[in-house]
Amino acid sequence: MMAASIARNDSLVDRLPTVRGRYRACVAVSELVWFRVGGPAEVVFRPADRDDLAHFLRHKPSDVPLTVIGVGSNLLVRDGGISGVVVRLGRGLSEITLKDDGLHVGAGALDANVAMTALQLGLGGLEFLSGIPGTVGGGLRMNAGAYGAEFADVLIRAEAVDAKGAAHSVSAKDLGLTYRHCAAPDDWIFTSAVLRAAPAEAETIAARMREIREKRESTQPVRARTGGSTFKNPPGNSAWKLIDGVGGRGLARGGARVSQQHCNFLINEGGATAADIEGLGDDLIERVRGATGITLQWEIQRIGAVPGSGPDCAGVSS
Repeated sequence: MMAASIARNDSLVDRLPTVRGRYRACVAVSELVWFRVGGPAEVVFRPADRDDLAHFLRHKPSDVPLTVIGVGSNLLVRDGGISGVVVRLGRGLSEITLKDDGLHVGAGALDANVAMTALQLGLGGLEFLSGIPGTVGGGLRMNAGAYGAEFADVLIRAEAVDAKGAAHSVSAKDLGLTYRHCAAPDDWIFTSAVLRAAPAEAETIAARMREIREKRESTQPVRARTGGSTFKNPPGNSAWKLIDGVGGRGLARGGARVSQQHCNFLINEGGATAADIEGLGDDLIERVRGATGITLQWEIQRIGAVPGSGPDCAGVSS
């Protein structure tokens, strides 16, 4: 069984174009996502840079499925894993550089690193990024926000490549950014962005970042195995209040539990499966809908297959 699995995944790598980045077959997704759950990825590709990514996309076989992830902070991968190629943007797309037209940031850059670099450069307006546990690429895709600001407020323009490797440069207006939504085509992979920032006193910036850190640590389970905010806030309401109102705080399913500290966070207590976490979230949706008529919408991205229908990676632990 092991030999057959290796042969299958080696053959997929053999079908992929030669790149300057790195391919890995049968990768435990639980190593890549903050929930620390999920089945294996058939192949993970880390591109060396934007041109390497574009080359891969132009020459990838059309029948090979493609999934893009960042640091996995707001992602739930199901227990069956992910077939095809998972593109993980990293060091090759994480540069942060100040230019005349704004702060240029790679899509693989951590939001917190962007905020820290802005502090070092004496640039204000990006402090909210220190409270978002993700990357710029993910922030663009979902118009992430926290503490009164979101990407739409600071984005000047973004660059992306599509499924055929063609490059696109678009303004913030053209992306149609609304609450936790971006209207860019689904097959676009963001590669960089230019952010708006203004000179400010370093002490003022640092004080705001400290305020955000203290508030986050006091209200959210930041040291737990979690995926961040589970549900979007319905118009005129708060997801956590709705969950609390139906007795959801502390609710458990298998190894997953609703955080006692902030009940819009689901936690892997150490032995959870992805099915435990997703099932618990679905339980909360049904409770809230039954009591209020409001249907909560997932903010966490859920991808992958159920067990038995994903990649054949025998011997890889989830």
